[in-house]
Amino acid sequence: MSDNTDSTTRDPTRRDALKYGSSLAAGVALAGCSELAGQSDGVETDGSESYTVSMPPMGEVTFDAVPETWMAYFSTYADMAIALGQLDGLQGLIYTENWPSAFYDALPGVDVSFDDVPQLMSEGGIDKETFYDLQSDVHLFDPNFISVLDDSWESADFDEVSTGIGPIVGNSIRRRGDDWHDYPYYSLYEAFDVIADVFQQRERYEALNEIHERLLSKIQSELPPNEERPTVGLLSINSNFEKGAFYAYPVHDGNGHKQYRDLEMRGAFDDEIDGSYAEWDYERLLEIDPDALLFQYGFSHVSTEQFEQRMDAMREDPVGKRLTAVQNDRLYRGGTSYQGPIINLFQTEAAAKQFYPETFGEWNGLETLSNGDERLFDYDRVADIINGEFER
Repeated sequence: MSDNTDSTTRDPTRRDALKYGSSLAAGVALAGCSELAGQSDGVETDGSESYTVSMPPMGEVTFDAVPETWMAYFSTYADMAIALGQLDGLQGLIYTENWPSAFYDALPGVDVSFDDVPQLMSEGGIDKETFYDLQSDVHLFDPNFISVLDDSWESADFDEVSTGIGPIVGNSIRRRGDDWHDYPYYSLYEAFDVIADVFQQRERYEALNEIHERLLSKIQSELPPNEERPTVGLLSINSNFEKGAFYAYPVHDGNGHKQYRDLEMRGAFDDEIDGSYAEWDYERLLEIDPDALLFQYGFSHVSTEQFEQRMDAMREDPVGKRLTAVQNDRLYRGGTSYQGPIINLFQTEAAAKQFYPETFGEWNGLETLSNGDERLFDYDRVADIINGEFER
């Protein structure tokens, strides 16, 4: 579909009779849904009146009914919707790959699979035609970030989707400092708060926020003194281990490193990198020589076997094997930077155990999550909230 296709030439849909607000430039759209949602998985919602949510860059968006169907960019906002009990309404994702699905597997009675979910990103970019095929009630992504992924998308395309199909709500929160992101950033729970209003799931949001706050309170009250904490070097699991070429990161202010800031991690590279990342070899890593090495995207982009293969390459390298972290076997799988509230709970727990095993218990890997050993938050309660089987 070309960028200048007139959506009014399409076959009539259930939205053709709906009236929308002003254009994308004004940041306002009126959303219609196939039915008026009164209840969702046992948690009451009030869909009898229109309501407005606001989040830059789109601004105010008004809904005339609670969205029943949705799509999202990737795991940050999709994880929020799943946490709010909206999995059944998922119609598509820009990316369906590289999710840390083992976290969902550890929640009793929660079954999350993307096997039948369309992926909108292909070799040719993001196909606008698919948005019309899906007819989602709401689209959860930052349009400016979509333009970064596929520069063929322009403001007129988002205007067309927002007014011709369903509104767009989202703010890219993974990291801060991108030139194109010239509007306020949100923290994870600030953004989650807005998405809770989109789906009118205030009780689920508040219940999960309470679990999150309890987890942080427990961790931060028991953190060892600063001098007893290990220095941790943050690398990408997508580095070239065979050639010894590594992407190294400082701990940044965005949502992508939230768990590390909450754990007051001593980032070994923080004072060594000017910018969002650096490209280093084994010799440069040895100059800094952190106590531990943590590999970003280790939970999402590689299997346990693939992770160990990369670690073996480091262990066998003549310089790599001299690293303190290698010699002491402190090589850890790290989290995805595209984390919503559920993924963040698990990634925070994992990092706490990895960095401070004497305080929070040993980290024994993704495969042991469902065993129930020394959990730092209530898995059953989280599952009940997702499934709508809880009381405040």
